[in-house]
Amino acid sequence: MASIEKRGKCWRYRIQAGIDPQTGKYKQVSRSGFPTKRAAQLAAHEAELAISKGTYVPTSRTTFAAFAADWLRAYALHAKPSSVRIRSQSLSLLLECLGKLPLQRITTPLYEQCLHNLQQAGFAINTILGVHSVMRMVCKRAMQLHVLAADPSEYVRPPRQPATPIGDADGLPRFLERDELQRFLTAARQHGLRCDYALFSLLAFTGMRIGEALALCWDDIDLHSGMVSITKTLACPSGRARDYKLYTPKTVSSRRTVDISPDVCAVLRSWRSRWLIEKARHADDWCPEHDFVFTAATLYGYPFIHSNVQHHINRIAALLDQPIATRITPHVFRHTHISLLAAAGVPLHEIMERVGQIDDSTTKRVYLHITKERKHAASRVFDDYMTGESL
Repeated sequence: MASIEKRGKCWRYRIQAGIDPQTGKYKQVSRSGFPTKRAAQLAAHEAELAISKGTYVPTSRTTFAAFAADWLRAYALHAKPSSVRIRSQSLSLLLECLGKLPLQRITTPLYEQCLHNLQQAGFAINTILGVHSVMRMVCKRAMQLHVLAADPSEYVRPPRQPATPIGDADGLPRFLERDELQRFLTAARQHGLRCDYALFSLLAFTGMRIGEALALCWDDIDLHSGMVSITKTLACPSGRARDYKLYTPKTVSSRRTVDISPDVCAVLRSWRSRWLIEKARHADDWCPEHDFVFTAATLYGYPFIHSNVQHHINRIAALLDQPIATRITPHVFRHTHISLLAAAGVPLHEIMERVGQIDDSTTKRVYLHITKERKHAASRVFDDYMTGESL
């Protein structure tokens, strides 16, 4: 039964909220500041109903920053370092807007204004979507722990990118034309360092993600049958090869076996011969844990890392006689592989299986863009034939 009393000009209620498991004594809940006795009675009744249903949320002054820090620590226990880094960056933007506020005082309009401020400040739509994703996760956890009675982000609609018609060239990811890829690989063969030619050939002819390629060990490659097993991906959270981590691939469909051509097998055999010489020469310092295919130049046996791959790409691109307008990154080889498979007439579902995807809008956009060009060419050939120009 609630106890209602007047304190100065306002009213307060006190109710029993069960037994505290730590002290064994009854817990009391009180709230004050009600303008009338009737208002205090109604609030007490609602609180008693919530307690009986197990949905009561006690008043808390915990700030958003404090709760979010606890959430991030718990999230980091089960997430990849790269995911933790991305979530942390998004959370830092939320903290600038909401960090000092008590979590329970954050309302839907207040949170909407936070997203609006980020948009007005010029942050990219994808950045704001990342912020919203983190907010949803933090609030969900607060609801689970009965720190929040309602999720202020639940019905908020963040800004979205303008829709791009599927198949339109606008918004397409970067990829190389066939002659551009050939010129780059020729330069890699002539001017590349150590394993450059082998790595970039493998990326271009398999569509692997860079983390999948860097995680490869020699027992993942069967050079006799021309097969590569992709079962893991590599990350270096600190940017240092010694601190590498191996994880399962990005998705279930990313675990796959990929055929490689005899030419790529020959390139890998050539690199393996040099690799074996390096291993024998530096046997005492060689990393004993894994026989990585692509290794660092000075940390013997440790994996080649992502940032160094980009440096090597830039070096080769700078040596080209005829510059390539597209900025080449490791992921450009993946998009290029998809585009060339599409141009060769390989069905979309086979392309997705080869590159380890079930459903991906980027791959579909590239595929439909390339096949649209092929359809136009077929139409022109037919028109020429019917008008007798090719007779």
